Amino acid sequence: MALRFVEKPSAEVAEEYCASGDFRWNAGMFLCRPGVLLDLLAAGQPHFAAALRGIAADPARMAEVWPTLPRISVDHAVAEPAADAGRVAVVPAAFGWEDIGDFASLRTLLGTDEPGLTVLGDPALVHGLDSTGLVVPRADRVVAVVGLEDVVVIDTGDALLVTTTARAQDVKTIVARLEHAGERHLT
Repeated sequence: MALRFVEKPSAEVAEEYCASGDFRWNAGMFLCRPGVLLDLLAAGQPHFAAALRGIAADPARMAEVWPTLPRISVDHAVAEPAADAGRVAVVPAAFGWEDIGDFASLRTLLGTDEPGLTVLGDPALVHGLDSTGLVVPRADRVVAVVGLEDVVVIDTGDALLVTTTARAQDVKTIVARLEHAGERHLT
């Protein structure tokens, strides 16, 4: 049984946890029935859980309801309060795990360390010349990349993202700006 769940502790606290040997790292994998997860969410955020159940009952309402939902991680909304209530168990396991936290990690997970462009989608739509990085094209448009190193190109249909793997973590910032400006966004 987990005594508590702490999402993103400060560096100092994380060092204390590691030094003590009494803590386990959360790989972000939760195993439970969806109804249990929603019940746990409802304990602390009843309106949020009700809205999600409404979307499940009528998926056509997704575009209407989703933008009104709180922006909170499952760790903060569910895992922390559930652990405080004695509802989280930790199961040690030995298996490979990759944190796909950015586009560089995604490129590595896709299995290429070779120079050139890695394409997630139809490779016939992507043409590169002296370029490296990751490209995710739309199904109806060609993407050409010339002379760029470690580029990330994501074409979602409503927006086109072009950045570098070094700046890929800034995607959250630009998405927030676009949403604030009322523009379409990169989701």
